[in-house]
Amino acid sequence: MIHKKRLLFVFGTRPEAVKMAPVILKVKKYSDMFEPLIAVTGQHREMLDQVLKVFNLRPDFDLMIMEQDQTLSSVIEKALRGIEEIIIGEHPDMVIVQGDTSTTLASSMAAFYQHVPLAHIEAGLRTGKKYYPFPEEMNRKLTSTLADIHLAPTSIAVKNLIAESVPRSSIYLTGNTVIDALYMAAEKDCDLKRSKIEVKDRHKKIILVTVHRRESYGAPLKNICEAIKSIAVKHKDIATVLLPVHKNPMVADTVRSILDGAENVQLVEPLDYLPFVHLMKSASLVLTDSGGIQEEAPSLGKPVLVLREETERPEAVMANTVKVVGTSTENIVSEVEKLLSNKEEYEKMAKATNPYGDGKASERIIGALLHYFGLIDVRPEEFDASKAGAAKIK
Repeated sequence: MIHKKRLLFVFGTRPEAVKMAPVILKVKKYSDMFEPLIAVTGQHREMLDQVLKVFNLRPDFDLMIMEQDQTLSSVIEKALRGIEEIIIGEHPDMVIVQGDTSTTLASSMAAFYQHVPLAHIEAGLRTGKKYYPFPEEMNRKLTSTLADIHLAPTSIAVKNLIAESVPRSSIYLTGNTVIDALYMAAEKDCDLKRSKIEVKDRHKKIILVTVHRRESYGAPLKNICEAIKSIAVKHKDIATVLLPVHKNPMVADTVRSILDGAENVQLVEPLDYLPFVHLMKSASLVLTDSGGIQEEAPSLGKPVLVLREETERPEAVMANTVKVVGTSTENIVSEVEKLLSNKEEYEKMAKATNPYGDGKASERIIGALLHYFGLIDVRPEEFDASKAGAAKIK
């Protein structure tokens, strides 16, 4: 009889929940081999809860650490103490984390302190710049030093890990679970009007914008908002700008001070995951500083302009589905105009192959876990990044 392996999944934000959900759902199908436990820190409370509802997941443990105006150090401290207590009480055979959040780093440290193996989903993303993105770049690197198995989404991520002397035998090339989740969400019914999203002129293109990163606070964010304002006015006959406003006051205050009441700009409250996916499907163009959206939008055939100076996701840039345009007002306006006015340039990005996955990353991760625990003899077939994502959601 096989001793079931207890897997403790830990996450705290919406992006983590989205990317963890397909893996947890897949693990549950292997109930004779694995026993999944879910611990959430609540680092992002409201946004986290609605993702759990979409995928019908119920946490076994909820640390509820969120506080107003919380600092990075306070998140790390509370998450570290809370997850360590869960590990001591539950004796998991492995802790599984995802990505680059403070929850990810704190949980990795807790697993290390208790001598519990650690698996890192979406391992190996790098910009090579300590503060770009902040604090995510260092969260990822530090997690990699503690992880026992590295579940890398692309071949470039694998190379990054090998360059840091991570043993090749501990690295599994899987694809990105965000594509698995996207395919699941895109198949669900969703009425955008319930989220108060309504484009009055159906003939207009939607330009979807999201901004939230710490390194954009201040002048960079003001530049982005001025660019959006200029684009909305100049192209009001063919496109409308829609921007869900992040709740962080450092973002919301700046965005609203420049764009509240601006012609042809619709500011809306942050959207739940499901309506956001369907809004991306309806958009013609996406401007974002989000990492996950750089992965998701190309699967929907949407060109992405990245409002950052650096990206840890170079695969999409190389595939021409994504272009890094920075935070200069003039450059953002210029790049948007190029896509709105030049059909050939637009189609070149819209029809490019997405390098991030084929919707089967979760299956490969299960294979990696089975291999690590000696439940299968051979490594799972490796993900071919060059062939992934050829099919786009219509």
